[in-house]
Parts: sequence; structure tokens; C-alpha cells
Amino acid sequence: MKRIYLDYAATTPTDPEVAKTMLPYLTEIFGNPSSNHSFGLEAREAIEEARGKIAASIGARSSEIVFTGGGTEADNLALKGIALSKKSRGNHIITTSIEHPAVIETCKYLKKLGFNITYLPVDSYGLVDPDDLKKAITDKTILVTIMHANNESGTIEPIADITRITKEAGVFFHTDAVQTVGHIPVDVKALGVDLLSISAHKIYGPKGIGALYVKRGVEITPMLHGGGQEKKRRSGTENTASIVGFAKAIELATQDITKEAMRITSLRNRLTTGILERIDDTRLNGHPLSRLPNNINISIDYIEGEAVMLNLDLEGICVSTGSACSSSDHGPSHVLLAMGLPPEQVYGSLRITLGKWTTEADVDHTLDVLDSIVTKLRIMSPLVAKGANKG
Repeated sequence: MKRIYLDYAATTPTDPEVAKTMLPYLTEIFGNPSSNHSFGLEAREAIEEARGKIAASIGARSSEIVFTGGGTEADNLALKGIALSKKSRGNHIITTSIEHPAVIETCKYLKKLGFNITYLPVDSYGLVDPDDLKKAITDKTILVTIMHANNESGTIEPIADITRITKEAGVFFHTDAVQTVGHIPVDVKALGVDLLSISAHKIYGPKGIGALYVKRGVEITPMLHGGGQEKKRRSGTENTASIVGFAKAIELATQDITKEAMRITSLRNRLTTGILERIDDTRLNGHPLSRLPNNINISIDYIEGEAVMLNLDLEGICVSTGSACSSSDHGPSHVLLAMGLPPEQVYGSLRITLGKWTTEADVDHTLDVLDSIVTKLRIMSPLVAKGANKG
């Protein structure tokens, strides 16, 4: 049985070229980057070269890149770093009701420290209304954090429009761009952001490495104290091999980014259209156009998405029902609920995310198997009869 992986939003396989690039820094060039002998200097040189490549990929300066242990740490460093360094100016933070748990849970923590948190609503597509943000800003607001694209719905937010409002108000702005960097063109200057989070394992790089873009002149309080690495913004011996792999991954992901996005979008549309046309009582969640090239989030009436996912897995096809980072929480998706979907449609949702090794054959096979599974599960579901009686 051929296995088909369609959960690229959760994580991606490490590209063989990335792994090959990393290997020498695990076995040969292993020095501590803070050491002043030749072994350490070799490692330091590799890190700075990688920093420059990552910075260039998002239109930043090398000095504006802070390496972290991943996207979650980058989000934590951005929010806590600004909150603690600017608390003398105010204690108000604005975010949205659809953020990743790394932001939601950090905001909950900051609330315990005395910060006030405002959660902006979204429309049925998952979009934030910039006017809502404008109304929410007060003279105590120090930070706004809104993700670039949602990891569940795939909706891309109008970040450039939003940052014009925060700049006018003199408020710092952070975006979680973990789902966008390496998948669509991202330029920190065009977006107008002060801080931006990235993660390597979403773009065919290694797990356990990420970065936070911190605009020059923006001061953050560090979360880790020790040797003062990363210009005292993130202490700890740098993970040289993963940093080098991160740079290679972002280089590969951005060199033909438009061409690959078009290929993935075509496959996404093929699968989306097939599902909506072949399977009755299904609907696409998220914005139909302003969405990530690889993301399909659908609701299937009368059955649970979890059951569909498990049956697909038995057929060798891996998808998800939402964020991998909240999979241990069996409650309904907070993202889809915030978009106004009724609970039964939320429980019937499925997230399918494509990647660089997805083919037309994979898409067509998935469609055939999904159609068969939905038919089987609906035959067994008592909800089908109730739905028919409603109609």
C-alpha cells in the first residue's frame, strides 16, 4: 500500500539536500561557536552565513535575525519580550481569536502578570477587520500580534493594511509567519512588521530550530539568561547544524517560490473541486482566494472528521482535523468556532495540506478513497437521517 502524506502544515520531511548540508556540522565542524579557536570560528562563520541567507529571504538585515528553538519559542520571545520591556508604557495587548496556541497560551500567561488582552473577532472567512483593530487600540496598547496566515483555515490576513494602523498609533506589531515563509513571498518591509516568527520544519528543514525577526531598534527582554548568545537576546549554545540546515531549507523553498506555489495551488484546486462536486453536503472553510496555496479545510456533514481521518490513515493517507500543536485537546477547533461555524460542522472538519512531493496521482487517489470512506461512514451515521428530515 502506497502511503500518501497530506499533513504538510503540521510538519514537513527534511529535504535530503538539507540533511546532506547539515551532516558535516554534526561530525566534523562541531566546535562551540563561542570558542575562539579554529573549531569554534568555523562554526561561527557557518552560523553567520546562514543568518545572512535567512535574513535575505525575508528582506531583513542579518543583525535582525535571532535564532530560537522553533516557532513557539519565537512567538513567546516576541510577546513576552515586548510586554516586559515596554510595560512602563502600557499593559494592553491585542490579538485575535484564531491565533496559534503558542500565542493564545502566551497571552493567557501575560494576563496573569497583569496585562490586559483584547481578542479581535474574525468574519466567516477568518479575516480580521482592520477597523476593529483601530477601535480596540488605546493609549495603553503596546503590542498587536496577528498571524500572517492561519494554520487551520489557511486564510491569509491583510497584514500590510493592519500595520499601517499600528504604525500610526505607535504600537509594536508581531506576526506569526510560520505557515507563510517559504510558501508565499514574505518581505518584512512590505508587510511593515516589527517582529516576525519563522520555523524550519514547516519548510523541509530540521525540527527544533526557528527564528524571530526583530526590527532594528526594537528592544526585547530576553527569556533565557546565560552566555549572552544572539546579542544577549537568546542565550544558549547555538545549534550550528540545524541553523545551517534552516538556511539551506529556506534557500531551496524561496528559489522558485512562485512556480511551486502555482503548482501546489493547481493541485489544491483539483482536490477541492473534486471533493465539493463528488461528495454532497461539504463546504470549504476559510477564504476561497486569500488562502495558503497548499491548504484545504472542509466540513463534511453528518460524520466526524476524526473518523474520516482515522479511516484515511488505514488506507495509507495522512491528513489531520486541525492544528498538530493542539491535537491532544479533543475539543472543537477554536479557529472554526471563531469563524462562526456551528459545532457539528466544526467536528466534521478535515484539514488537508499538500507539499512539494504531492502529485496529481496522490490527489486523485485521495479523492477516490475519501469519497468511498464518506459514503461508508454516512451509511452508519444516525445523523444522516436527521439531516434528511430537516431538509
